[in-house]
Amino acid sequence: MTLYRQLIIFTVVLFLLLFTGTWYAKLANTRTFLTDQLESHVQDTATSLALSVSPHVAQKDLTTVEGMINALFDRGYYQRITYTDPRGEVLIDRTLPVKVEDVPQWFVKLVPLKTPEAEADVMAGWNQGGTILVKSHPGYAYETLWNEVISMTVWFAGCAVFMLAAVGIGLKLLLKPLAAVERQADALGRGEYELQDPLPRTREFKSVAEAMNRMTVKVKEMFGEQAARAEGLQERAYHDPLTGIGNRRYFETQVGADLGEGQGRGLLILARVHALEALNTERGLQAGDELLKRVALLLQEAVSGYGDAVLSRLTGGDFGIFLPHHSSAEAEIVATEIASELGRLARERLSLSDNIANLGVAAYEGSVTLSRLLSEADLALSAAQSKGANGWELRAVSGESALPMGQQQWKESLVKALEERRVTLDAQAVIANTKERGVRQLELFARIAQEDGTALDAALFLPIAERLKLVSAIDRMVIEEALRFDFRSIGVERIAVNISPTSLEDEAFRGWLHGYLKGLPAGAPHINFEFSEFAAVQHLEMIREFAAAVRACGHGIGLDHYGRSFSKLGYLKSLRPEYVKIDRAYTGELLSGENDSGFYVASLCSVAHSIDIAVVAEGVESEEQAAVLKELNLDAMQGYFFGRPRPLSSFTAA
Repeated sequence: MTLYRQLIIFTVVLFLLLFTGTWYAKLANTRTFLTDQLESHVQDTATSLALSVSPHVAQKDLTTVEGMINALFDRGYYQRITYTDPRGEVLIDRTLPVKVEDVPQWFVKLVPLKTPEAEADVMAGWNQGGTILVKSHPGYAYETLWNEVISMTVWFAGCAVFMLAAVGIGLKLLLKPLAAVERQADALGRGEYELQDPLPRTREFKSVAEAMNRMTVKVKEMFGEQAARAEGLQERAYHDPLTGIGNRRYFETQVGADLGEGQGRGLLILARVHALEALNTERGLQAGDELLKRVALLLQEAVSGYGDAVLSRLTGGDFGIFLPHHSSAEAEIVATEIASELGRLARERLSLSDNIANLGVAAYEGSVTLSRLLSEADLALSAAQSKGANGWELRAVSGESALPMGQQQWKESLVKALEERRVTLDAQAVIANTKERGVRQLELFARIAQEDGTALDAALFLPIAERLKLVSAIDRMVIEEALRFDFRSIGVERIAVNISPTSLEDEAFRGWLHGYLKGLPAGAPHINFEFSEFAAVQHLEMIREFAAAVRACGHGIGLDHYGRSFSKLGYLKSLRPEYVKIDRAYTGELLSGENDSGFYVASLCSVAHSIDIAVVAEGVESEEQAAVLKELNLDAMQGYFFGRPRPLSSFTAA
């Protein structure tokens, strides 16, 4: 119960006690006054009547005496008038039944009135001629008392209404600073750091507001320190200090994690800067460092349009670029652009010759290893050196189950698959980091069934679908197919679906999705729409608006590959996803003896938990990894150790 309500109730109770006491005192005083009046009135009546009838009693004119008594009695103010002779014999007796009109009987019983009576002697000359007894009637007294109670109650009720209104308005004004403190505390719980300005004038409230402001500033500093610590760990462990891009460790973990996911396609480009040692000898180390920085910046700009690119300085003058899900046709575009920019850089005379660097490109399809890709790229690099200054060479690498390339073939295959709704769904459980290890949610993966019965993973067809403007149609079909399944039958209340930011740029898709979500039945599962961290940072405002729209329908968003991007972690405060998934590259390093990986994961968890964001670990493949992650305070885990993705239809009720 709020303080405002408590104060209102306290005020009402206090007023009721005051009103009850005043009302009772007023009632008692009025009753005493009326009783005294009745006693005075009845005594005066008895005395005056005795004096009036005395002459007629002396003349023994009983008829006149009776007439005078009747005249007085008929006025209705008396319950009884009796005339008795000196021997006590009743000569005249008039009695009126007690009947109180216009007054509730419960009131008559609740408030008894003493009915006074009085006697007076009737004289016959010097002798006593009898006695007059007059007893008052309480009816008029009750009526007067009832009317007084009614007017008093109405008056107090009016005062109560006015007082409650005044107290309510007054308390709202007085407690306004507390409402500001409440808003500030709520904002702090959401990771928003609001300060009260101006401060309240009331001394006590001012002290509370100042304390809240100090706490808010402190919590903001703590969050900043946590984020800076995590970013510092990432920078020391995975950054090249000279060029500011990733180092060899970052390259190997990221590329290894991508290649470990199975079949796919992509490019690995190896760039080698020439004559670096001679440049350092002739012009100094600073000249060599400047050349490396310029080459790193050139490569960054060349791959800036590829959201999933991995760029690192491997060693000395060697740089590695990894572009997953891209074909050899794109390799020519990227390599040609880089070679052209190297030619322009050569004209700045930063190197000892015009041949600044050569490129070796390995384009792969199917399942391959990083060591093989590096070997193939190194062979291509050797061939590129014979082509002249800043030349490049491409080698195609076919892995196991390699798939044919060709954009037109892909387009025809995708369009036909969509027309025939050959989109199938696999699911993998996300396991809660508890002793019971229950299913927290199911993540769904889209696959396209080919005509020969084989299935294509999303990693193969989604990049091409985005270029062909088909990805929103695929995302729509995935959502429709997913929600046809009865998740309640397997005890799952939450599912995760990956959608592309490209789909959110489609106004028709956004309109359809919002209407579709609003029309879901009450028993439908809670949906978390997942985006990669890089996509979230690049499309922050668009995804934030999307998150607000789906949350209004009871759903949420999640971030995939958390920590893969070198972005500042402050963006989490504005996006506020329901959870983040730590990239499998960091999970895979936990058992390699690299303690800083564990520290980095723990720091990421601390940053996320400080603003009420859950943390999930990807790529858990062993009990040892699960045990280490459990100690790092993660909320859930996902990986082959808990089960590989399998067809959604294979999940049955327990």
